[in-house]
Amino acid sequence: MRGRTAHLAWYRTDEAAAEVAFLHGFSDSAQCWEPLIGAMPGIRALAIDARGHGESGLPVEPLRYSAQRDDAALVLSSQPRDGGVVVVGHSMGAMSAAYLAASRPDLVRAVVLEDPPTGAPPAGQQEESWSEPSWLADLRALDLPARIARGRSEDPHWPDDELEPWAVSKARLNPDLFDLPFQEAAPLTELLAAITCPVLLIHGDTERGSLISTEYAEQCARAAAGEFRAAHIASAGHSVRRDNRPQFLAELTMFLDQHR
Repeated sequence: MRGRTAHLAWYRTDEAAAEVAFLHGFSDSAQCWEPLIGAMPGIRALAIDARGHGESGLPVEPLRYSAQRDDAALVLSSQPRDGGVVVVGHSMGAMSAAYLAASRPDLVRAVVLEDPPTGAPPAGQQEESWSEPSWLADLRALDLPARIARGRSEDPHWPDDELEPWAVSKARLNPDLFDLPFQEAAPLTELLAAITCPVLLIHGDTERGSLISTEYAEQCARAAAGEFRAAHIASAGHSVRRDNRPQFLAELTMFLDQHR
């Protein structure tokens, strides 16, 4: 079932209110969650296209995590579930999920953070200009089969069903996004200090591209205001669920069984 709320596109797996909401990473889309959701039969899921991604519109205003938080809150408020939902986010979406959990406990009953950025010191939270990363520009210049082939070459251990949604999402990114100023996120530890619901942080190895080190995960544990657990998945990088779906699913399923 697909729908829109204001400028935001989303899809959900069931007519009933979702029990788990998924927020994707930068340059991905809601469609990129379909392989994982498909591996979890029976889950009532909602996946949202972030502004400027997938089929969502792009309001002409600075890009801030507070705006992405409000976007997710708008969709969740339009189809509420008693007691809130478990929010699962990857990278950019994980930071948006942390912002949401910190400020809207009425909407979030628990949160899963897949390798979020650590955020910037408070003094660095100012609006800045940016440009399209060269790796993304190179990908967007290719046709779909070539993008899929590039993904298969660079990440040969990803499941085959991950490659097409990942490749399609790159073409659907709105390039006007790079004309807008952006603001760095607050430190993740600062957000965790404001989150009272259960948190699962899933990360890989920094030498493979994970943004979260084991040492930083320990800092997060000390900062967290509520129940917190970090799960390190060895031999995975930034896209933990794509690098090691079985172990990611095991961690996620155990958490959902406890909190959804």
